[in-house]
Amino acid sequence: MMVCLDVDGTIVNHDGHMSEAVKQAGRAVVGDGHTVVVSTGRSLPATLPIIETFGITHGYAVCSNGGVTLRIDTELEDGYEVIDQQVFDPAPALDALNQRLSLSTARYAIETSAGKFFATTRFEDRSFGLAPEMVSFKEMRRAEAVRLVVNSDDATAHEFAHAVKDIGLQGVSYSVGWSAWIDIAAEGVTKASSLERLRDALGVPQEKTIACGDGRNDIEMLQWAHRGVAMGQAVPEVVEVSDEVTGTVDDDGLVPVLYSILED
Repeated sequence: MMVCLDVDGTIVNHDGHMSEAVKQAGRAVVGDGHTVVVSTGRSLPATLPIIETFGITHGYAVCSNGGVTLRIDTELEDGYEVIDQQVFDPAPALDALNQRLSLSTARYAIETSAGKFFATTRFEDRSFGLAPEMVSFKEMRRAEAVRLVVNSDDATAHEFAHAVKDIGLQGVSYSVGWSAWIDIAAEGVTKASSLERLRDALGVPQEKTIACGDGRNDIEMLQWAHRGVAMGQAVPEVVEVSDEVTGTVDDDGLVPVLYSILED
């Protein structure tokens, strides 16, 4: 099986904690020879600890909502190599957002194609796995991006989603998170698009794919998988596109999903 797993809200809770039950279930599926693909909005550095904890020594991961794909091989110098990057020019999206959002309350951060983390102000988020390098808005516009993140203090997630929709961003893909937060990638790039390229390269039959997630950035992945599983706390639009719903992340909802793979 090709087992594609979101991280935050699926493998770990929203405090970043992975339970022992999830760890053991993940290691069991890896040990049984299945291809476990950590499929996350997190950047590469923040994804590597999950890969290590699951005991994946040879395999793949899709990071930055599809912007970066890794081949994992612990015999390599770094333990991995980047085999695909989907880059884009962030300037048009930044300009469009800046016209609508206040720079005093909106925070911008970019993961660059060189693996750096740029931010216009103090941007605390574990999904990057790096300390931010403070840059000006003008400098950020010149970066080559694989992921652009924007959040705001003066709007709810619902209000933010409507504001972003009204902006009409062109030439990019985006998803709005649990809070007033938006993840932006290159046009047409999602977790699903990168997973499909990987599935095709590995020759895995579509009916051998399973995915589990909880966020709006998981919607395409859950639709793509032969078996799409939503976590119990997932928002309604995620549940709607899924084939089934498991328990919440706080109830270790991923565990029975993983053990069901071993029973097939």
